[in-house]
Amino acid sequence: MSRAGSENYLEGLPGILVQEIFLKLDVESLCRAASLSRILHSSASQVLSLLPVVDFSGFSPDSRVLEYVLRDNNVLRSLTLDCRRLNDSSIRIFTKGHLQELVLLKCSHFSSLLLAAIGESCPNLKTLKLGMVRRTVDEPSLMYEEGFSVILKVCSQLETFSVKLQDRNGCSIDFGSVAHLLPETVKVLQLKTTYVKHMTHLIRNRIGSGLVLLSLAMDVITDNLIYHITHNLRLLVTLDLEDRPRSSPQLHSDFSNHGLQLLATCSRLIDLSVVRRREHVPATFRMVNDFGMFLLVEGCKNLESVKLGGFSRVTDAGFASILLSCKQLRKFEVINSFFLSDLAFHDLGNTSCSLVDVRLPSCSLLTSEAVQSIALCKNLEMLDFGGCKSVADQGLESLSSLTRLTTLYLSGIDITDSGLRALGCGNAPIGSLSLRYCKRVTDRGLTFLLQEGGIIASSLTILDLGFMPGILDKSIFTIIEACVLITDLCIRSCFYITDASIEALTSNYGAEKRKRPLRRLDLCNCSGLTPNCFKSLGRNCFTGLHWLGVGSTRLSKRDTLVTRTSLIICFSGCEMGCGEDCADLMEA
Repeated sequence: MSRAGSENYLEGLPGILVQEIFLKLDVESLCRAASLSRILHSSASQVLSLLPVVDFSGFSPDSRVLEYVLRDNNVLRSLTLDCRRLNDSSIRIFTKGHLQELVLLKCSHFSSLLLAAIGESCPNLKTLKLGMVRRTVDEPSLMYEEGFSVILKVCSQLETFSVKLQDRNGCSIDFGSVAHLLPETVKVLQLKTTYVKHMTHLIRNRIGSGLVLLSLAMDVITDNLIYHITHNLRLLVTLDLEDRPRSSPQLHSDFSNHGLQLLATCSRLIDLSVVRRREHVPATFRMVNDFGMFLLVEGCKNLESVKLGGFSRVTDAGFASILLSCKQLRKFEVINSFFLSDLAFHDLGNTSCSLVDVRLPSCSLLTSEAVQSIALCKNLEMLDFGGCKSVADQGLESLSSLTRLTTLYLSGIDITDSGLRALGCGNAPIGSLSLRYCKRVTDRGLTFLLQEGGIIASSLTILDLGFMPGILDKSIFTIIEACVLITDLCIRSCFYITDASIEALTSNYGAEKRKRPLRRLDLCNCSGLTPNCFKSLGRNCFTGLHWLGVGSTRLSKRDTLVTRTSLIICFSGCEMGCGEDCADLMEA
């Protein structure tokens, strides 16, 4: 049917019917529909003007698209933006006075002008979340502090204030200098990155005493900070602390068993996360051992979520005390523990296990026996054993009976094709699966996993096959044939993938020749690909692709790629989707 014919057909449909259909579409789909015909453009504009919530978190609009979506909308209350395509010239488009919730992600091209504009134009905000990158030293920290002061002065109804501000020069904003302006209405405070001295000053002066959620990423966690948190923030329900020391902390001031004892006085606490990252130095919480964990669970038996990282001296006894004492525990995460072994999970079968989410990345002592014990918790929805190199095929056999398991991370474990056969024959409706670094898995294993009639083949949407030498073109052909719902596919550093795989990914499927819903594709370091494989980008293929990673390939030369509207191409080797500070992007 010609375009003119399609418009005549659409004109014959009742307007209320078209509007009813459009109300069920997301914003991205509405934008695509608007470009197809004059009638659809008009209908989409009407629907967009009625939306109280607009979410662009999965799609990066440019200023032109954003202007079209928001231009006539005077009822918008909540706006979420992926800002990678936006800069200071776009600020006026989305800073609306009627907004109550504003979430700005990946603001890598904005200056401090954004902050002042939000404060001046959005006085009714109740929720503000910012993820920014301060790229240069042209703007001193003082300008950012002044911008935040404008926001905190004007937005007197703020209930949630969340700022993640990265600085490539390692500097940090002094939030302590503007903390006295924090409205009493704030219940949720998230600040990343900051200094412990600034936060200690803020909390010591009883600023934010009504907080129920506090999340901080800082240079170092100390007992002194914990003291002021526990004595001044009596209503805390969620506490999330993360540090990245640049040198080994002094033992006399570092977080210790005493800090855990202080946390035990927070009787309302249900969500606790304390993590030490080893980004700069291999530091751990050397002053915490099993006794500290015993003290914690004595006072915090109502914990529902626990995340611990950097506790190098805590053993099975300490971790097991949490599992056995916290009867309502739903999420349990331990990162890179030296001494967590199978023994910590032996008694799970004798308890009324309420666990839904278990993440144990890089806990090297764990084996398949731990997996079998954890699999006794039949309500599990998420499991992460990434880096647990002693977990083998027997563990996967026990997971196959988990009928609620939707997310499974198995990167770097010692499984083979036989393990994937057991998983493929099971009843787990896995939607997101990572097999990264599973070097003993071959294309036969993928065939077993995605066997015809299996549950996983019909449920899988996100698949990570990075760094797997056994993955060939045949594996991609299997995925294409079995998994029509795949939206995210990572095949980075799969050296035997060739142009044939990319050509197959562009093919349509089904009797109606539908296009595949692929949104993100990671081809980083796929050395078998040639620039010719991207001729498909010039055709009407990959129309829904939002992100493409081509770092360290022969596709990295910008003149080898055909530009495509709404496609972001990353040359830096970033993980899927890129972070806030990716500097080598091309916006097609």
